[in-house]
Amino acid sequence: MRSHRLRLLSVAAAFLTLAACGGPSAAENEGGDGDKGTGSSSGAFPLTIEHALGETTIEQKPERVATVNWANHEAPLALGVVPVGMAAADFGDDDGDGVLPWVEERLDELGAETPVLFDETDGIDFEAVADTRPDVILAAYSGLTEQDYATLSEIAPVVAYPEAAWATPWREIVRINSRAIGLADEGEKLIGGLEDDIAETVAQYPQLKGKSAMFMTHIDPNDVSQVGFYTAHDTRTQFFEDLGLKIPGSVAKASRGTKKFALTQSAEQIDVFDDVDIITGYGDDKGKLTRTLRKDPLLSKIPAVGRGSVYLLPGSSPLATAANPTPLSIPWVLEDYVAALAEAADRVK
Repeated sequence: MRSHRLRLLSVAAAFLTLAACGGPSAAENEGGDGDKGTGSSSGAFPLTIEHALGETTIEQKPERVATVNWANHEAPLALGVVPVGMAAADFGDDDGDGVLPWVEERLDELGAETPVLFDETDGIDFEAVADTRPDVILAAYSGLTEQDYATLSEIAPVVAYPEAAWATPWREIVRINSRAIGLADEGEKLIGGLEDDIAETVAQYPQLKGKSAMFMTHIDPNDVSQVGFYTAHDTRTQFFEDLGLKIPGSVAKASRGTKKFALTQSAEQIDVFDDVDIITGYGDDKGKLTRTLRKDPLLSKIPAVGRGSVYLLPGSSPLATAANPTPLSIPWVLEDYVAALAEAADRVK
């Protein structure tokens, strides 16, 4: 893995490092009237945030921040706020400690202990969340049901996803979660730093510009009768546009009229993906799936498969996990991911 240029540190360096008990590190909040939506007020409380499951009013700046579901702890951590509790990683955790490597690196940088880890194998552990006594629960990127939201709301104010489950772009993950803890302005600086990192890296690979890319879901090499793919609503697909790539018309068309983040396509109608230049997705470390795609009489007809412009991420590794862009995973994976996609782009004639 290449060195990780954590430009976000230049933002967080201006804040006080927090103890693992978890309060925000920005200046004292100035008070003021509440506001709605994702406005720019960085420290004014009370504030109200509207989301897909209703609206949430946070009366005062939270001192104890808990997060549930995927990656919501990363925006606070990037800004120097250590949650009192967060979901344990259940994918891409290479050492089995429940913490992804880029999160572990950030905790080390902050000199913080690992927060309480919520085991979400069978859903949200509401009792464990309640035991951390949070002032706010962040879930801007999540799959909360209305019942989940109602139960969590009995514990503390909950900030849910803005439109659809598992469809919050990485910038909005930062904006919503940072605003909820009184650090909206700092969140915007974090976004700007990440955008600069992305632009600097992508500039090294002009062959990516304008190529179309599709991200396949996990596929069973023993059954390729259907191909799963992430829609234009999913953050993995949306991230292609940050990298100078474009969403193919076939994926864009299939995404219309649905809020689902993933769909399937019958292998018998696989020619719909003739407009895909590059395919990425989840494979396995020994390349079994790649060989299966190339040998299959139907899937091998996909132009991207036929010419080899395919890059399958290695299994459930941290690298594969980080391709779903989040505030801390972006700088961790960026150089390696973009370089691999560029190598696939080189095969597109």
